[in-house]
Amino acid sequence: MRIAQIAPLAERCPPAYYGGTERVVSYLTEQLVALGHDVTLFASGDSQTSAELVPCCDRALRLDPRVTDALPYHMAMLEQVMRRADEFDVLHFHIDLMHAPVVREIAQRTLTTLHGRLDLPDLKLFYATFARLPLVSISNCQRRPLPPVNWVGTVYHGLPPDLLAFEGGSREGYLAFLGRISPEKRPDRAIEIAVKTGMPLKIAAKIDRVDQEYWNAKIAPLVRAHANVEFIGEITEREKSAFLGQAHALLFPIDWDEPFGLVMIEAMACGAPVIAYRRGSVPEIVTDGVTGFIVSNEDQAAAAVEKVSTLDRRAVRGGFERRFTAEQMAQTYCALYARTQHPETALVSRSLGVAPDGAIAD
Repeated sequence: MRIAQIAPLAERCPPAYYGGTERVVSYLTEQLVALGHDVTLFASGDSQTSAELVPCCDRALRLDPRVTDALPYHMAMLEQVMRRADEFDVLHFHIDLMHAPVVREIAQRTLTTLHGRLDLPDLKLFYATFARLPLVSISNCQRRPLPPVNWVGTVYHGLPPDLLAFEGGSREGYLAFLGRISPEKRPDRAIEIAVKTGMPLKIAAKIDRVDQEYWNAKIAPLVRAHANVEFIGEITEREKSAFLGQAHALLFPIDWDEPFGLVMIEAMACGAPVIAYRRGSVPEIVTDGVTGFIVSNEDQAAAAVEKVSTLDRRAVRGGFERRFTAEQMAQTYCALYARTQHPETALVSRSLGVAPDGAIAD
């Protein structure tokens, strides 16, 4: 099958540091190539891929100090995509909504995976207007805020099984927070849990410009106030195995309806249990009492920290292998791609979902 993958340009594929969507697009692209498909990746010019790369900017926009507005770069990318649209059986978009008007005539040959939050009020008008655009969710809970639209499936993210090493041996006895400093991610809760349990906390996270004031006013003072809390900053993919695998547990104390939460399956791949608040996708991703604990408040989180040692870290890794590998993700997408080749299935595909084991289920 001839497949176009259209990635956001904020980060390269795969990102050098933080970046969830571009990371998933990279894993999917490489797995589709491994499965024998003819794949073209529209992405930043510094991306690394075994597919045909169409560079749509010189380097990842977030890391380019010359860039002040990402929109023109994405518009130019869409022009390149549409010039070559007839070369592909399927065009798979990962850029949310900006392509919808230009693919109207070929919408049946497209998929759009929505990677972000959908509870923003302005989005209801948009998706009501483009109700026939075939959409893929990354968790079932992600769908709830939208009006009836053309959902064709839910596909959980997946990682290459050899990407992150299983660290099943000795651990350094710290709690880990990995991702992004922002109010909805609640690093302050992670600090409170660490203080309550008396355990060290290591925070490996990026700080976006929009969250700099939140860091300055709220989180930095907490880090300075507690000797058991260490801020590391962004870490690379190569550093994740040790950071997560040697941790007592990953703290995921979110305060919003997280659409997926890639860091949860990254931790599971390393054998690190996940202690996560019951919001968004968490109940779909974490198997309570097996791959971690699902909690609702700080006291429950502190109690979970004490219980983590009762979990089998090989079973944590096993939960990842059963449900969240890149091959499982790619195979599920391939089934959706096949449906785009048979328009007569379009109506029944609206109810397509994902079973707990990651398989497509009507």
